Amino acid sequence: MLSTLHIENIALIESASIDFASGFNALTGETGAGKSIVIDSISAVLGERTSRELIRSGSKSARVEAVFTGVLPRSWLEERGLAEDGDELLLQREIRGDGKNQCRVNGRLVTVSQLRELGQQLLNIHGQHDGQQLLDPACHLGYLDRFGKTFRELEAFQTSFQSLSKLRREISALQMDEAERSRRVDTLTFQIQELERADLKPGEDVELDTRKNLLSSAEKLMDAVREAEFALSGDEDSQGAAALIAQAEGAVHSAARFSDRFSEAGEKLTALRFAADEAAELLRDLAGELDFSPEELDELEGRLDVIYRLKRKYGPTVDDMLDFLEKSRQELDQIQYADDTIIRLEKELEKARKTTQKNGEALSKARKKAAKSLQERVREELRQLDMPKVRFETEFLPKPGEWGMDETGMDEVQFLMSANLGEDLKPIQKVASGGELARIMLALKNVLAEDDGIHSLVFDEVDTGVSGRAAQKVAEKMAQVARHKQVLCVTHLPQLAAMADTHFRVEKGEDKGRTFTHVAVLEREDRKQELARLIGGTKVTQALLESAEELLNQAEGFKGGLKGDVS
Repeated sequence: MLSTLHIENIALIESASIDFASGFNALTGETGAGKSIVIDSISAVLGERTSRELIRSGSKSARVEAVFTGVLPRSWLEERGLAEDGDELLLQREIRGDGKNQCRVNGRLVTVSQLRELGQQLLNIHGQHDGQQLLDPACHLGYLDRFGKTFRELEAFQTSFQSLSKLRREISALQMDEAERSRRVDTLTFQIQELERADLKPGEDVELDTRKNLLSSAEKLMDAVREAEFALSGDEDSQGAAALIAQAEGAVHSAARFSDRFSEAGEKLTALRFAADEAAELLRDLAGELDFSPEELDELEGRLDVIYRLKRKYGPTVDDMLDFLEKSRQELDQIQYADDTIIRLEKELEKARKTTQKNGEALSKARKKAAKSLQERVREELRQLDMPKVRFETEFLPKPGEWGMDETGMDEVQFLMSANLGEDLKPIQKVASGGELARIMLALKNVLAEDDGIHSLVFDEVDTGVSGRAAQKVAEKMAQVARHKQVLCVTHLPQLAAMADTHFRVEKGEDKGRTFTHVAVLEREDRKQELARLIGGTKVTQALLESAEELLNQAEGFKGGLKGDVS
């Protein structure tokens, strides 16, 4: 669960530390006090997309830290060398004004994507935008697959569908009319013949460029070689360094016969003579390489000119042109033998279609089985949320198109509902009111979260449009969920706030001309004041305080009758 959240320089919050508890945590406060900042901070430290606009005015960076305790994704952490002894996990994220981020897990640097991958295993945030997803039929299939855990069937289908699509593309590329085929054969034939006449060799352009550069500087290089060779070898009129070293070597060796003290000097002179002889030999070899005729340079430049003209059409290097030649030969063979190839591919296509059809039917079967269970579970949740007359069903329609399938499968899925007795089932986006939508979303989220392995849920004002008896039912549902998972809820409803096990008030204030947001945990008397404000507005009367007391008593009575301990 999320145990501690520390925020620095995020929007109106200069510095705040919040110690969340297990069970049901509620955050309340005036509109604009900064409740959403707390949720944005949680999103940020979980690696979700954020903006430098979050940084408090006048600050160079913002920082969020979160400590999670209890059941942790230890295998994920161990695979990445991030695991620590104990049952605490520290996540940190620094957001800088230049747009750069620094993320750490247990003190070790990670990428934002790694932080997000880890965060998705620790906590789920359900916001008001989730209601819009529920209204979008394109999202319904994803909800169903998540609930039914059909990922194995979906993966098998998608693998076969990708093979099927690849075969269709290959056949389509080979199917052309005779005029188009003839034009393509002529083009490929010309290109192949032109490249074959050039008789290119791998790496030839690099070798020729190197030789050309050498020959272009040959005169200057030859002068340098001759000067060095003269210095080493001399001529008829003077001795070079090699001969003088040999003389010195002979003299020292003669002296060494009378005294061992000359031996070391003699050995060094011998080594020096060998080195001088080797250098002279190397210079003679270099002189041989630089010995060329003007005709060689003309031929070399002519060859490079041919290669340059071919590069403009077939690739930036000789190796690229040779690759182009090989691909052209293969394409020409495919076209010339296209009819045979198409017959072979069509047989493979039919086999792949049957496999994909089989996998698609298995996926549809798994989805329809999951849909029945989902319908029953959502209806039960809705009954508990004071919507006993609502009918909720999943409609399956075949995919349109030639094969009746795409990368998602063979099913068009959308959720239908009837809000009132006697009304026909209709697409959920056409009949759900704001309050109904909030409760359906809560029911669906609760069902999906039952065994997803995540132990903390955040609800960001998902109670919008709910009031009265429905609000009480939503509060009771939150309390039930909180017996198994940690729940954090931002709310304006007194019924939800009263049901919380831990109640935080987010309030805005001013100090030295700056606006600050503070987060405080409330004891019972402060909770009564806050609940009275939620019930009646800014003026708290004795009657409102009595109503708040009654709400707290009712909530305590309800929670006392629940099975299981607070998560």
